[in-house]
Amino acid sequence: MISKHVFARHSRADLPMVASGDGPWLIDTQGHRYLDASGGAAVSCLGHTATPVINAVKTQLDAIAYAHTGFFTSEPAEALAEALATRAPEGIERVYFVSGGSEAVESALKLARQYYLEIGQPERVNIIARRQSYHGNTLGALSTGGNDWRRQPFTALLSPAMHHIDPCHYYRYAEPGETPEAYAVRSANALEAKIQQLGPETVAAFVAEPVVGATMGAVSAEPGYFQRIREICDQYGVLLILDEVMCGMGRTGSLFACDQEPVRPDILCIAKGLGAGIQPIGAMLCHENIHDAIAQGSGFFQHGHTYIGHPCACAAGLAVLHTLEDQALLANVNAMGKALDKALRERFSNHPNVGDIRGRGLFRGLELVADKNDKSPLAPARGMAGKIKAAAMREGLMCYPMDGTIDGKSGDHILLAPPFIIDDTHVELIVERLGKALDLTLDA
Repeated sequence: MISKHVFARHSRADLPMVASGDGPWLIDTQGHRYLDASGGAAVSCLGHTATPVINAVKTQLDAIAYAHTGFFTSEPAEALAEALATRAPEGIERVYFVSGGSEAVESALKLARQYYLEIGQPERVNIIARRQSYHGNTLGALSTGGNDWRRQPFTALLSPAMHHIDPCHYYRYAEPGETPEAYAVRSANALEAKIQQLGPETVAAFVAEPVVGATMGAVSAEPGYFQRIREICDQYGVLLILDEVMCGMGRTGSLFACDQEPVRPDILCIAKGLGAGIQPIGAMLCHENIHDAIAQGSGFFQHGHTYIGHPCACAAGLAVLHTLEDQALLANVNAMGKALDKALRERFSNHPNVGDIRGRGLFRGLELVADKNDKSPLAPARGMAGKIKAAAMREGLMCYPMDGTIDGKSGDHILLAPPFIIDDTHVELIVERLGKALDLTLDA
């Protein structure tokens, strides 16, 4: 039964009704099977029948489902915080649980602001992020994000304290003959220029995704970029906030994406894969020094959400971590990531409309173009992202096409983020069905 009372994402969408799951597959009420090659939105990292996680939630429900964190802590919250802190980058010792990625980013922004108030630098109010970034849909997170299409309807409500520089995107922004290393330094130095323009004493934080997901399609920074970013942040006393909501929790082949740079953040945001789609959960992790500034100052982080530290959500997150390790799934992410990359390149490298194939682990992107030589985008009026998504669903494949890849208006890409449990057979099916979907839409 389709209710007329659900406020849908798109009022004209005609969606199938999901009935059940089977590993990396979703099955609708008509019996049609869809290979989930996007994890929904890079969420369902363990597929749709992750028994250990489901059982952990059931067990927690039998004990206690909810207790407000103003009154109690809980064993799952304490255990998950311990597990995350022991695996996090050096110095990251405190974990603040929330219910999703937008809440994690909001928490990070407010923590950065309060930190500077606590240490007597109230003039630090500005946040710098990157164009074509995505940091969430709540107003603070949306202000931080640099995607014009998402921001435009709400411009009047967005914070003037947010500022943007160009992303590190070699395919789009490198100069002819420029090496990736040289480009990385030049791109990172844009942060220093923006800090100097705003006034170093006014800048609180720089926010970035280690691998940009939804708005650019699995774009990694070039080697040396984040090392230079860290140097600049240290030089000017600016906090480095890394948003790993989409690219973290094993998605790129390591538990934290920033481990591959390597770079140490001051604040780290995670969500999506932390709960594997089984429970809504996210977390904001911070350096011990930031926590101590508040603990030794006012003693109160002036922020909160009703469901922070939810026992069932934390039980799910802990079971996800244990499953990743017990089943050696990060090794599978790297192995299947290489296999998927190889298969995508074999199938699409010579495709006239595939300009770039990129990504890490099981986080892969294809950027579509009208002309491979000049990298000109497909005409936005064609609405290719929606057409490709629909065609892929008809082929029994879930993928994540998006438009506005270049500037929020033009450019199309396809993001792939399949569950960590896939094997070679699934890789073959992903590429085969995606190829059919592209042929049906691009040739139309």
